[in-house]
Amino acid sequence: MASQAAGKNIGYVLVDGTEGTFRGAVLVTDFRGIPADFRYTDPITPSKIEKILYGNALDVYIKEELILESLVGAVEVPPVLWICRDGDLLDPLAKLAKSKTILLAPTARAPLDATGDMEKQNDPGSYIVQADGVSAPLRFTLPGQKGREEDARSAASILVEAAATMDLLEPFSRMGKAMNALGEEKSGS
Repeated sequence: MASQAAGKNIGYVLVDGTEGTFRGAVLVTDFRGIPADFRYTDPITPSKIEKILYGNALDVYIKEELILESLVGAVEVPPVLWICRDGDLLDPLAKLAKSKTILLAPTARAPLDATGDMEKQNDPGSYIVQADGVSAPLRFTLPGQKGREEDARSAASILVEAAATMDLLEPFSRMGKAMNALGEEKSGS
């Protein structure tokens, strides 16, 4: 898995905590969507005692310190941009990452006038960008309470460049399928 088109890569982060079991994965792809690095955690199921001792802090501890920190630290192919889809992970990811970090989501809006067009949204640090010529614009949010316009333009530029050759949200689907397949292998299915 050593594809590095022009040395530019995007990192995707997925952490799942449904049904009381936590697991996570990171996928770094080149701007064509070809995997360059993939890391995952084994499922983590907290014990009854851990649930009692950690209380409401348990989810945060597992997601941020056990999963996110270990995965981001293990990546050998550095991305120019980290993307997550869970708002709770945006600020912790930004603190751990050595590159730009955004929360990315689809919208149901009509396309903006031209590829690369960007609009500031009412939520602090949120923007929409027309990443390609035909799809609905994507909503992205910068970490922290206020996103600086220059950071937003830089992130939008990376998204537009990558969207020319890949579907920016599709890697999340692959990661989910890979994590399910890993779970099936471990359970012997």
